[in-house]
Amino acid sequence: MRILIVEDHPDILANLYGFLEPKGHVLDSARNGYAGLALASENEYDVIVLDIGLPGLNGLELCEKLRGELAIATPVLMLTARDSVNDKVAGFDSGADDYLVKPFSLVELDVRLKALVRRSEGRNAGSSKLRFGELAFDPDTQQASRAGQSVTLTRTGYVLLQALLRTAPRIVTRETLEQAVWGEHRPDSDALRTHIHALRQAIDKPFTYPMLLTVPGVGYRLALPDASA
Repeated sequence: MRILIVEDHPDILANLYGFLEPKGHVLDSARNGYAGLALASENEYDVIVLDIGLPGLNGLELCEKLRGELAIATPVLMLTARDSVNDKVAGFDSGADDYLVKPFSLVELDVRLKALVRRSEGRNAGSSKLRFGELAFDPDTQQASRAGQSVTLTRTGYVLLQALLRTAPRIVTRETLEQAVWGEHRPDSDALRTHIHALRQAIDKPFTYPMLLTVPGVGYRLALPDASA
């Protein structure tokens, strides 16, 4: 598993690394909410371990941003010293999938993380439809929509949209998109820009805000309004 741990207590963080890394898990970590938000938006994880009492941006606020602004569905297990029913309800309401109260068993944590990942994989296996914010695309039927409204694209447009949705909200480089469309036989002209323009006309122009953004000199990305800055 690739795990993101957002925890500001150095001893707990060291214990998690000491227990989980020898089991073959790949770990990234952040010591505050804003750093955790940045890592979660830039990388893909199997599961996120999230402390509630974080500096800057607390765990509840961070989880709400992951679920809302970034539309990230990665399973989240919350760690907290709070054991009241209201605290647990607040955690689940923010979008968390599971909850452990400190002090906790590292063995139990590992078991719960594996269970979260299995459930997530089961949900993903049941449907191949890709979603991000208002956008949805079903690779099996080649049907795309935004805000429930059907969107008609060219064959290349569907390929580009699928590549962008699979990575959203992270950046997809020009090279990656060209590879997806043309493989090793990339055109000499700037054909990608033309196809991106057509895709933007279809998924953005009829709607209230743009979702397909250009990252100058790098590539393109899909974004929601509050995450586009």
